[in-house]
Amino acid sequence: MVLLVLAAAFLGRPWEHVRLGDPPSPSATAYVVRAVDGDTIEVRLDGRREDVRYIGVDTPETVKPDTPVQCFGPQAHRFNSRLVTHRRVRLVFGEERRDVYGRLLAYVYLGLRFVNAELARRGFARTLTIPPNDRFARRFERLQTAAARAGSGLWGAC
Repeated sequence: MVLLVLAAAFLGRPWEHVRLGDPPSPSATAYVVRAVDGDTIEVRLDGRREDVRYIGVDTPETVKPDTPVQCFGPQAHRFNSRLVTHRRVRLVFGEERRDVYGRLLAYVYLGLRFVNAELARRGFARTLTIPPNDRFARRFERLQTAAARAGSGLWGAC
């Protein structure tokens, strides 16, 4: 683990990693059945299917009823799908477990890859901070700012 962190620091981080000092939170391992869109996945968890909404980020809409497909939405959906579909992920739950639509709210990790942060870093998502689930809000803001300055993803296309 230490070698991986040192290698990432030396080589420049290709993605956001879990920080070793982060305190533990309630979590679960789930199998991703499909990506619903850029910021929501359907998982198999404890023998049932659940929709999981990524905490802290918001991708352009592709499937919201009565809403047209938004600029860079299909790209965000495709990236999310390629990244996590048919893989095991770790869901780290926020203070508030479910949203008003009944979806689980989570920070999603694929190994050491922090999916929520990766979406912001690559310009597939904007930040969306809704307390009390604001643990990584500053990190997401920094990643969004860097992506916008670089014209990455939606920041260069929309």
